[in-house]
Amino acid sequence: MIQEQLRSIIANSVNIKLEEINLEHPANLSHGDFSSNVAMVLAKKEGKNPKKLALEIKNNIIENIKNIQEIEKVEVAGPGFINFFLSRDFFVKEIENILDKKDKWGSNKLLKGKKIMVEYTDPNPFKVFHIGHLMSNTIGESISRLIEFSGAQTKRANYQGNIGLHVAKVLWAVGKEGFDIRKIDDIGKAYAYGHEKYEDDEDAKLEIIELNKRIVAKDLDLMEIYDIGLKVSLNHFEEIYKILGTKFDYYFFESESLQIGLEMIDRGLEEGIFEKSDGAIVFRGEKYGLHTRVFKTQYGTTTYETRELGLPILKQKKFPFDTSITVTAVEQKTYFSVVFKVFSLLNPDFKGNLVHIPHGMMQLTEGKMSSRYGNIITGESLIYDMKKRALEKMKTIELDNKEEISEEVAVSAIKYSVLKQSSGKNIYFDKEKSLSFEGDSGPYLQYTNARIISMLEKAKLNGVEERLGKVNEITEIEKLLPRFPEVVERAVREYEPHYVTTYLTELAGAFNSWYGQTKILDGTDNASHKLAISHAVSITLQNGLWLLGIKASDRM
Repeated sequence: MIQEQLRSIIANSVNIKLEEINLEHPANLSHGDFSSNVAMVLAKKEGKNPKKLALEIKNNIIENIKNIQEIEKVEVAGPGFINFFLSRDFFVKEIENILDKKDKWGSNKLLKGKKIMVEYTDPNPFKVFHIGHLMSNTIGESISRLIEFSGAQTKRANYQGNIGLHVAKVLWAVGKEGFDIRKIDDIGKAYAYGHEKYEDDEDAKLEIIELNKRIVAKDLDLMEIYDIGLKVSLNHFEEIYKILGTKFDYYFFESESLQIGLEMIDRGLEEGIFEKSDGAIVFRGEKYGLHTRVFKTQYGTTTYETRELGLPILKQKKFPFDTSITVTAVEQKTYFSVVFKVFSLLNPDFKGNLVHIPHGMMQLTEGKMSSRYGNIITGESLIYDMKKRALEKMKTIELDNKEEISEEVAVSAIKYSVLKQSSGKNIYFDKEKSLSFEGDSGPYLQYTNARIISMLEKAKLNGVEERLGKVNEITEIEKLLPRFPEVVERAVREYEPHYVTTYLTELAGAFNSWYGQTKILDGTDNASHKLAISHAVSITLQNGLWLLGIKASDRM
């Protein structure tokens, strides 16, 4: 990459280490394609005039770049910035590169040879699919695609709690109130009822605790109704995954990891990692700068922590990973810090890196959305409401597949809103703004791509071919396009898809501004050149949208 070439040239020119060179894109495109503050940094250390030093460094650089045709000129600006301007030929070659690579454009080999498992979504059967699961799915799917795009062998995993008090609450409520376990709506209502009674009625609580023990022990009298409820829940989740565009490679369940976790607890007690406290088994994390957590309750039942301990072992057996990434809510950050610490103490020779990526919470900025479970806004109800709104916005547009497109628009509106800022931050979801076709939204990116696709098809019908010509002016679009691979690399290194979202929005804005000021199919030789640039933008948008888990609709 030209960026690495420049960093190497600067390092050699000032005789410092490569990693000490800061090279960035100026915020103002007129200030060049790359800029370095190396002169100001060195001037401060050496007590020199930064601008004078920048001019000296510039002269050394010019001597070293005489044979590099991609660099057109080097300038010193402001208090001592060294700005680099790339040549017209460089940008032409980059457009050619994009048109040639197509769906591989922007990919890299950063993680080639690595085996990485990404665990996300993790809804519990017998409970509703809430907004938190939607956020985990959105971020986890995007991170999976970024990792895959960077050369790693990538597996998607879903870890689900098929045992625990939530299951007992549902089966208890079904037995008491006759909720129909064959209907997903009734399962949600049964959980809400069982949970309420567990909190408010001591007799009901004890009954549910006993029922939970029977479920874990696989009491034959309960297994038929349990199996029906489990199947209904899992099938319902699959319907949601299909809408979201996710396919999992592995499904793990708490009932599978439980026994491994129990064995670890027994061993941990012997080794002094755990201790008994008022009938419970706990880990005192304070000595490691953490906090105390319960791994087995005073009632003899296991906690999430116990089941979580066995999960990395299950994962390694299925897929011997180098790294296992788990995407869950930020409120579980301290939970995972403790569980991962306990796991490392119990398995010091374990080969595999465990990473937790936290996501924030979603809050609505206005109004209420329909919910069949009291105050719980489910992920599916959010998708349904957004699809309804999308259909309303599209009512004047004639499309054969309006239902399908409205669903794609609804999903893109949600995913973009989640992915436009760093993963750990809370999301303030604005239903109207998220569906805007005029900027800073998923539908805006989809619409921009659809506009280009329509233009390319029109050009083909009129016999206009894509062909890069000799044009002196370098557009803002051409300056932005080569940055896509850098953005992808940064996003995957930091596990932060929002870099891709920000970049695509800037690119779409630049294209739409250019499109509004320039007649592309103008009947001149330049039409073929402008068409090639437009196609390169479309390829970049499509690849970027794929990385975000958003469908790049070609009709809107």
